[in-house]
Amino acid sequence: MKPNETTGKQEIMYRLKNAGELYVLLSMCTGEPYVVCDQETYDDEIIVFFDGQAAIKESKEQTEAGIPVRPMKLENRQFLMFYTSLYTLGVNALLVKDGGRDCLIQLQDFVKRNNQQGQESGEKIWVENPSLHLTMLYYMQELRRKPGQENLPQIKEWQDEISNDFGKGSFIVPVEKEGKGLAAVKVNEQLFQAIFTDILEFQRFNREGKLRPLVVTADKIPQIMTEEAKGVILNPMGVRMTLQIKRTAGQTKQNA
Repeated sequence: MKPNETTGKQEIMYRLKNAGELYVLLSMCTGEPYVVCDQETYDDEIIVFFDGQAAIKESKEQTEAGIPVRPMKLENRQFLMFYTSLYTLGVNALLVKDGGRDCLIQLQDFVKRNNQQGQESGEKIWVENPSLHLTMLYYMQELRRKPGQENLPQIKEWQDEISNDFGKGSFIVPVEKEGKGLAAVKVNEQLFQAIFTDILEFQRFNREGKLRPLVVTADKIPQIMTEEAKGVILNPMGVRMTLQIKRTAGQTKQNA
């Protein structure tokens, strides 16, 4: 890397930590940061701006091109938690657009993790499924913006990856603190059991503090589901992906 490129990246990283505010493109299909796979480096990246008007302009252009996004403003006090959450999404880079230039910043170069023990969120429980979460984002970004693509090779590939990652994962199930009831979400008049890929997603759902997290492996999920539940809904405050679950342990059938 040339000296001026190094200096430029150091300046951008300083601003990513110390700017008063910044803007991130948010996918209207997932409620999460819009994720892009870099065609040259294959980094899984989000798009960041320091200028609000530039973010609005980019959002309008992307939406007109069939990719529904909007700018999300972050204040400095929110930066650390936001950057930390990118690890749970499977994102490893930030594409910073600044005054007509693009700068690709690796997340690990300026945000270090605390050994994945949950210190960032204040929780002792730390469960995450970054590969699954990332694939769900790509899958839902594409499927929801343009329905009817279920038979395309890329969509099927993502479906297989989601099914495989789900089957190997551990998840957080929300349980009522007063009693033993499990939280459910109604989708198209059908009930789905709420489960979460990580503690940060659980906290988004548990804003009133009435639930406690229970860690369950994928093969045990059919055993804890209520009879009324048609399946599970992953991250109902974010990607909201439903999966139909067979009532025999270890077997899942996926629908979106």
